[in-house]
Amino acid sequence: MAAKVTPLYERHRSLGARFIEFAGWLMPMQYTGIVAEHLAVRSRAGLFDLGHMGQVVVRGSDAQAFLQWLTPNDVAALRPGRAQYSMLLYPHGGVVDDIMIYRRPDREEYLVVVNAANTEKDVAWLLEHRAERVEWRVEIEDVSASTGMLALQGPRSEAILQRLTPADLSAVQSFDAIVSTVAGVPTLIARTGYTGEDGFELYFPIDHVGDLWDRLLEGGEPDGIVPVGLGARDTLRLEACLPLYGNDLSAEITPLEAGLGWVVKFDKGPFIGREALERQRQEGPPRRLVGFELVERGGIPRTGYEVRQEGERVGYVTSGTNSPTFGKPIGLALVDRRAAGIGRELSVVIRGRDVRAVQVRTPFYRRPKSSTSHS
Repeated sequence: MAAKVTPLYERHRSLGARFIEFAGWLMPMQYTGIVAEHLAVRSRAGLFDLGHMGQVVVRGSDAQAFLQWLTPNDVAALRPGRAQYSMLLYPHGGVVDDIMIYRRPDREEYLVVVNAANTEKDVAWLLEHRAERVEWRVEIEDVSASTGMLALQGPRSEAILQRLTPADLSAVQSFDAIVSTVAGVPTLIARTGYTGEDGFELYFPIDHVGDLWDRLLEGGEPDGIVPVGLGARDTLRLEACLPLYGNDLSAEITPLEAGLGWVVKFDKGPFIGREALERQRQEGPPRRLVGFELVERGGIPRTGYEVRQEGERVGYVTSGTNSPTFGKPIGLALVDRRAAGIGRELSVVIRGRDVRAVQVRTPFYRRPKSSTSHS
């Protein structure tokens, strides 16, 4: 089956993109280089094509109750115009997908944004559980094919976007979402992202994606904006310790093991997976996701590499890279609870050799408070 492409495919080609197949999509991996694009986002601004992501609308008088039952975070706490990071969970506590939920400010419905690799699975999961509650008034609509999605990230993102919208972006706080126009196009503007930087994710009718891409790149030229591929998107999110589904979260890794217990609101009432997570909370998660950095030369820690402590296997690398910001190899590893602890040594098996590593505080990167007034 041929890989799908987003409407921006030809624009990516004209910009010299090198492509990779990801989740059934042919997406730009890089344009000028992963490190250059990464550092541009950290210091200036980058524009991302997120046309491969999935978007699902949940509406109806019981929409809130439905999402409250389906997710571990407290959807009832979402006021109109706010966003929330959450998950869909299996009954045993593993993760179906990690998601973003927006309560729209302009109409009583929720926009659920899901990972590209999981769109079909997630929609089927929502529909399956909708069918179990026939008494609830809930409508589920997959709007992925009609919704355009771009991300503008970096310390100059507000200045760039402000030139193209009448909205006062200085009043838009982190995890706020407003409805306005961007270059005349009706857009849901959300102050959210996946890079560790200040920035925005934009949702709009997909027919306008080419025009908005062009206008943002053109308008951001004075600020040094660059198009950014999936390569730098991954290194940026890893430095900020934002999880990647299939690596740091999965059907076999619970949010408590992944250090995302703050997403799970046990006091909110019933939700799928609650009983299993309650047991794990009482007993203590058997594994922990820890951050580490290599303390000797030996290569780059890659997903799946074995992790040892005192010669004994204790886990494996879930994500790893050579950090463009810090210039050294870093990673996340899922290890036995007894092996976890900041300052404790590990070793990563790279090309058959144990390479020394030490556990460090996460996230590896926090953006400077002076870079934005929004937190």
